[in-house]
Amino acid sequence: MDLAHWIWLATAAYGVHAFEEFELDWRNWARAVIGLPVEWHDFYVVNFLVIVLGIVAAELAPASPGLALTFPALMLINAVFFHIAPFFWTRGRFSPGLITAILLFLPIGAACFAVANDSGALNTGTLALSFALAALLMAMPIILLHIKSKAYFRQDHP
Repeated sequence: MDLAHWIWLATAAYGVHAFEEFELDWRNWARAVIGLPVEWHDFYVVNFLVIVLGIVAAELAPASPGLALTFPALMLINAVFFHIAPFFWTRGRFSPGLITAILLFLPIGAACFAVANDSGALNTGTLALSFALAALLMAMPIILLHIKSKAYFRQDHP
């Protein structure tokens, strides 16, 4: 399989991951454990956007593998910093999404980078760019959740 195929698989894995998070009540976990002021509609919109990003990444993979690798980098960051690390920080409190983070995100994300490396598309710059862009994408909804209640950003006040 080439990088595009792996990223398509990664996109499907993200859909399964969102399903696990939804069914196991990620919203209330995120509010209680990491203090995110998140609602279900935020969850739906962000996960819809992530799936769109996965589709775009899969389509971009042949022409721009470095940019396409942002999607598996996003998966790896999500797995490590939003599921696995909190599991340890909370001394074993289950994080909805942890199962798919371990069983799907880690191996598929690693496979995407391995395939890119084997094809000669991966170098230090590409690796750094993909993780930098992924970190920005992960930070964006968190920042927006925290600033949307500030007076400047509220649209219900003149």
